[in-house]
Amino acid sequence: MLVSYKRKRGTPLTPEQIAEIEEARKYPITFDEDCPEMTEEQLKQFRRVNPRTGHAPREKVSGD
Repeated sequence: MLVSYKRKRGTPLTPEQIAEIEEARKYPITFDEDCPEMTEEQLKQFRRVNPRTGHAPREKVSGD
């Protein structure tokens, strides 16, 4: 199941949100026909859709 949240930049994560992220890290990435694993050549060709804007980096959750 996909869960999506939108929060304001700079708003700290709640302990519940951090726990949910930590739990999600325990599961492997699952590839399928809609989202196949990319080859090394495909990964080399990948480009950002939205260029970096010079904003501060996103907040990292402990364990990164």
